[in-house]
Order: sequence, then C-alpha cells, then structure tokens
Amino acid sequence: MKWSELSIHTTNEAIEAVSNIMHEAGASGVVIEDSDDLTKERADEFGEIWSLDPVDFPSEGVILKAYLPVNSFLGETVEAIKLAINNLVKFDINLGANVVTISEVNEEEWATAWKKYYHPVKISKRFTIVPTWETYEPVSSDELIIELDPGMAFGTGTHPTTVMSLQALEKTVKPGNRVIDVGTGSGVLAIGAALLDAKEVHALDLDDVAVTAARINVKLNKVQNKIKVVHGNLLDTIDEPGDVVVANILAEIIMSFTDDAFQAVKPGGIYITSGIISAKKNDVKDALEASGFIVEDVMMMEDWVTIISKKPE
Repeated sequence: MKWSELSIHTTNEAIEAVSNIMHEAGASGVVIEDSDDLTKERADEFGEIWSLDPVDFPSEGVILKAYLPVNSFLGETVEAIKLAINNLVKFDINLGANVVTISEVNEEEWATAWKKYYHPVKISKRFTIVPTWETYEPVSSDELIIELDPGMAFGTGTHPTTVMSLQALEKTVKPGNRVIDVGTGSGVLAIGAALLDAKEVHALDLDDVAVTAARINVKLNKVQNKIKVVHGNLLDTIDEPGDVVVANILAEIIMSFTDDAFQAVKPGGIYITSGIISAKKNDVKDALEASGFIVEDVMMMEDWVTIISKKPE
C-alpha cells in the first residue's frame, strides 16, 4: 500500500490547531519536528539523551508530518486541509512559513523509517542499548551491551520505565541470582539480568508476539543458556521463587497481584515494579506494603516511577 506524507512547515503556536486538522482529515498520528528541540537542555545523568542531527529538523519553526493513504479522494483531502489551515489566521494564529508539501511513501519504507532516530544510548553506569543495525564499540571494560531489535510493537528500551528498571536491576542483581521478569516484552530486562551474571532468568509474557520477539533478542545477545522465555499470565508459570522479581507493567496490574508477587520473591529478595505513572505512586506503595514488602527506594524519571521493595527475611 502507498501513503502520502503531508508536511506542513509552521510555528509552535500552530502545532495544536494544525495537528487537530490533520487528525480530523484521517491521520492517525502526527510527527513533530521542532527546531527548538536542538537547543533544549535536558538532564543526562547517565547519558540517556544523545545528540540530535540538525539535518532531521527545520532551521526554524516546526514541521508537522502526517500520513494519508493514496486514494481517489486524496486531492480533495489535501485541499481541505490547506483551506482549514489557512482559516486559522482568523483566530490570530501565526502560521509562519505555512508551506505544505506532499511526497509518496511506500508502506515498507514507512514501517522502518523510525529506525533512523534510534541510536546506541547509555542508560546507566554500565548498560548501553544498541540497535542491531548500528555498529558500536564499548567505551569501558565493564560496559554491558544489550543489542535490541525491538520492532514497532515493543519500543526501543529507552523509555523511562525500562531505563529505571535496568538501573534497578544493576543495583540489586547479584551473580548466581534467579530472576523473574513479568511481562518481558522485547526481553530487554531479562537480557540485562543475564548480563549481570544472574544464574537463570524466567521471562514471561501473555502476548505470543512478545514471546517470539524476546526469544529472538535473547539469542541475539547469546544468553539463551540463562534465559527461559515462556507464554504466561503474570506469575502463573512460576514454580519456584526468585531472588529478584521485576514487573514493568501497568500500575493497576501491579496492584492486582501483590500478594502473589510476595510469594514469588525469596525471603530477603527484591521486587522491582515499574510502568507506574506518578499519580499512582502512593497507591502502588500502599499495595506493596499491605502485602508485606518493605519499600526501599523510589526512583522517578519524567512522569514515571519505579519502586524497589524487599521481602523481609
């Protein structure tokens, strides 16, 4: 299938209004390339923010891109979009350059275009995530490299919840530990635990596609001798407790099985919970403590929370 990429060069002031016009015209999402992103200061304690390529951004203003299917109505749709954008001046919205361009994109090219924005990124003191299509040389002898081919469905491993989970694993996993990864997704946390010298890792996910993706990434990182990836719902497939259990899933789901998680952790063991939005932080802490866990550390990044808890010995 062929798609048309509709690109509008405009201003920050017009982003919301133009985006809404694109959505109403049938675009399921909008890409925003903002020149201000090149000069914006961000925290990078562990180097998690990497350099942006100026070539990918306009010299000034903002470029909004949306994708529409190439069909017999495309011409009329584009003209309607242009008219609606031009009408925004009636609301005193500065449209800037207001240049609209159209180009054709093959679906196969579109599906992989995101890869150009995904580069090696150091996310903790030791972990660096490297996409399989990039070449990377370690910069220190104790650096741990996770090669990842996430696909469109499972992310790049650089989301705050994943970053904090890996940082938490780095703090807690000891050589010889048994680790359980609940909702493994791409398998990145299981791989991280294996690289930290865990003796064995039980990784599970309810999604068959995730299980397949995780198995591929496990083999890619040559840790299949330590990691068992299985299809399973929460802790249903666990036959013995772990020294460290990590669950990077939704807060509501975490709160639904804290009692089962308590049984899945060895006495003195660690339970890492992530995927928690800040508004749910206290709710998750209360649920963990009600089940018997002792909260030892609360990590925060952007609007996300990761909690490290311990089961009393």
